[in-house]
Amino acid sequence: MSSSDKSYTYKDAGVDIDAGEALVDRIKPIAGSTRRSGADASLGGFGGLFDLKAAGYTDPILVAATDGVGTKLKIAIDTGKLDTVGIDLVAMCVNDLIVQGAEPLLFLDYFATGALSVDAAALVIEGIGEGCRQAGCVLIGGETAEMPDMYKAGDFDLAGFCVGAAERGNLLDGKNISPGDQIIGLASNGVHSNGFSLVRKLLEVNNLTYSDKMPFDSECTVGETFLKPTRIYVTQLLQPIRKGLIKGLAHITGGGLLDNIPRILPEGTLAELDAGAIDLLPEFRWLAELGNMTPYEMARTFNCGIGMAVVVSAQNVDETMHMLERSGERPSLIGRIVGGSGEATTRIRSTAGDWGYDDAFDIQTSV
Repeated sequence: MSSSDKSYTYKDAGVDIDAGEALVDRIKPIAGSTRRSGADASLGGFGGLFDLKAAGYTDPILVAATDGVGTKLKIAIDTGKLDTVGIDLVAMCVNDLIVQGAEPLLFLDYFATGALSVDAAALVIEGIGEGCRQAGCVLIGGETAEMPDMYKAGDFDLAGFCVGAAERGNLLDGKNISPGDQIIGLASNGVHSNGFSLVRKLLEVNNLTYSDKMPFDSECTVGETFLKPTRIYVTQLLQPIRKGLIKGLAHITGGGLLDNIPRILPEGTLAELDAGAIDLLPEFRWLAELGNMTPYEMARTFNCGIGMAVVVSAQNVDETMHMLERSGERPSLIGRIVGGSGEATTRIRSTAGDWGYDDAFDIQTSV
């Protein structure tokens, strides 16, 4: 029996149901703006529906992916700039689908916080809506969890879930990649969403703040530089995939250039990259200097300026490059596939001066 005459409510425990309902009303137009064939993007039910036949599929294989944004969220929270991390969330999921040849169709998000701020959550979800529009998928639902005592004031966490499809027989598995194939790089626009625990550590030990100006761009702060949203490569790649030009794709995420490309290569092959053909962005050069980082550590932690690696046969290079250029990309030839022994690996060779290092380097995935 209670020792108090007070009548307790859920709100007394820190959970505001009215705020949750207000958020749903606020984000309905955001979800509605992502409508596509197969789904109407309506919110409020217990689940979302998607009609594969209406989306044009006859014999589809479903492909699913889930991911988060990692500690990049801390920079967004600390700077109060919350409108782009939703794009990151979508990008991390849809880019992992397109590398398997699957078109992203539907997306769901999970937003968890201690005390719900409708304005803050709406900013995040507006970014999710923008990411879905860029990827051509529908924001079909999600979950907002208010959990007092689990998160500090102002903190939140994000997770994303995406389902895509490809017609049976059209998935990319990399099994037919062979020596002589060429590697095309699609540029990143910065760190994307991996390596931020190291980024934050380097800022901390060098006594830098998010409001400091970047030494190579006085118009941009540290916070703005590292909150550039992850690029989404879906619409650019769907056409060459469906035309049969692409043999394999690698999304350059955690593990950087060294560890991600071998994930799509058959045993007995090696991806040989030319560091001189990879434009190491200024923020990466700056981070390398701040942390006195070796080329190996850079290439295993960051994307180093390449967000997606595209493997094609030599005879399809020109057509693929032209198709990507027409979609707005600036593709570059960054390497080739050669014969190897044992497990697939990546090797990056340089000459003196590449990536700002005085000495040449020759680094390889450790197997």
